[in-house]
Amino acid sequence: MHIAVGLVVLVAAAVALAALARRVGMAEPLFLTVAGIAASYVPFVPAVDLDPEVVLLGLLPPLVYTAAISTSLVEFRPKKLSIALLSVGLVLFTTFAVALVVWRLLDVPFAAAVAIGAVVSPPDAVAATSIARRVGMPRRIVTLLEGEALFNDATALVTLRTAIVALTGAFSVWQAGADFAMAAVGGTVIGVVAAGVLALLRRRITDPVLDTSLSFLAPFAAYLPAEAAHASGVISVVVCGLILGQGAPVWQSAASRIAERTNWRTIQFILENAVFLIMGLQVRHIVDDAWSSGLDHTTLLLACAAVLATVVVVRPIWVFPATYFAWFVESRPRGKPRPAWTSPAVVSWAGMRGVVTLAGALLLPSDTPQLATLKLLALVVVGGTLLLQGFSLPWLIRALRLRGPSRAEDALQEANLLQQATAAGLAALEAEIAPETPEEIVTALRERVARRANAAWEQLGRAESVRITPSGEYRRLRLVMLGAERETVLRARDSGTIDHEVLEHVMASLDLEESTIDRVAEADDQPGEPLRAMGTAGCEHLADAPRVALTELPEVCAECVAEGLTWVHLRMCLSCGNVGCCDSSVGNHATRHYHATGHPVMRSVEPGEKWRWCYVDEILG
Repeated sequence: MHIAVGLVVLVAAAVALAALARRVGMAEPLFLTVAGIAASYVPFVPAVDLDPEVVLLGLLPPLVYTAAISTSLVEFRPKKLSIALLSVGLVLFTTFAVALVVWRLLDVPFAAAVAIGAVVSPPDAVAATSIARRVGMPRRIVTLLEGEALFNDATALVTLRTAIVALTGAFSVWQAGADFAMAAVGGTVIGVVAAGVLALLRRRITDPVLDTSLSFLAPFAAYLPAEAAHASGVISVVVCGLILGQGAPVWQSAASRIAERTNWRTIQFILENAVFLIMGLQVRHIVDDAWSSGLDHTTLLLACAAVLATVVVVRPIWVFPATYFAWFVESRPRGKPRPAWTSPAVVSWAGMRGVVTLAGALLLPSDTPQLATLKLLALVVVGGTLLLQGFSLPWLIRALRLRGPSRAEDALQEANLLQQATAAGLAALEAEIAPETPEEIVTALRERVARRANAAWEQLGRAESVRITPSGEYRRLRLVMLGAERETVLRARDSGTIDHEVLEHVMASLDLEESTIDRVAEADDQPGEPLRAMGTAGCEHLADAPRVALTELPEVCAECVAEGLTWVHLRMCLSCGNVGCCDSSVGNHATRHYHATGHPVMRSVEPGEKWRWCYVDEILG
């Protein structure tokens, strides 16, 4: 019973503190760690002793898996050399740099020094990415940090396992290299096999409950066989997750994907926050053990400061040359410009440690020399990097004036992609229309996809004269209707005149419709990176059209004024300068102008927008 109560209190505290962190605008890992440290010194809070097997078998596989299934292979591939240099090269470089410092300062064998170096070497991307999303870090940096975090745990754990073996005296450089290669290759093979088996099963499962249950087994189905074969379980889970995440739109139904995404986000939220809270709660216990270990206190403090400084300093020493080497090999041949120094500067400072360092310190054998001191070193690195780098990273990003994703440019990409999808859907509809197909069904389908595409375009621009867009008004009114419908169903439920199964079915249909209503509010533009998807390749109309055309009335739709209508956004014809309203407006004069004149290219005339659209080829530029 006391274990169950402890787990409930732990999860409840983690959830409550995470909610408070969001309310005060602070990164959750930092807030939870500080709260845990403070709580560890409260007299009635018990000491937390965490079994390393619980972390490695119960926490690490699902945390790695949920990161892998949400990683894009398309964005991963162009950065594979950069990610490899960070997740393998930097981990080994940090391991031996820390080992040399520990070996010189403490009376421990070199193998033990390498072991603690491996423990503190892998950064945890959770803290860095949570800060990145809050302050607005460029996505290319976030992708690099997340890719690094996927594989650096495997490198560190394999190195740690080799160092622990070396503590027994049975060590060979060649054997260590062979074990490392075997762990990587074996983990990859087992991960591919596990993904293949799970994909085969998913193709035959249509029930979202069964599919989600199978998804919960996936990280363990990849991790346990790999560890049993003395391969890397982390690499196996990463490979399995990457494959399943990439193939999910093909292998799973839409309902299964939605259920899986929601459930894994919940699991990730609980586990990550609980781990950071536990790390803070262990501070007092570990500090007391190290302080009473018999080691000179001056030496102990010096070792803690030296190891933390080494971990912080060696990262930029490696990251800067690795960044430009990867650019020279991967990007320079493709004509990409040399990256500015600000990007590796942020990557260098985003080296916060987390769950693997916590678990690795607990894996050290009980007979390891200076074990209490080594655990304290790991704790100092975790807490020091979280507090030092975590609190200062937002300031660094702002000081370097790095621009995060632009909401307007994201909305533009979304609108463009939805426009392409809508065109494909309408083409498929036209091909399937039969003579007996009711015209009202075809009209309803056309209006439905047009409304979805128009809602995306409405997120662009600033129409001062329009307070609510058509899609916004649709959402507002439909939500009012759904509220009234739900109240009627609830009254029927309370009256007891309708069977429970019937009520559940009706409520589910109302909930499903409400969940699909797009409630994304229109947001002001935020400065960001140039939209890489934009260009004129493949469209001669965009290539030939000017960037702007002169017009006498650049800020009004003259036809809307004449007809007494109100527009949402304005578009300019680049052939004659005519300004008309967008497709979400009642008049739809920009598209009507194209059909009347055949002028192929228009552009937005909304403040801050520099995009054009070809009506002929339906291409954004």
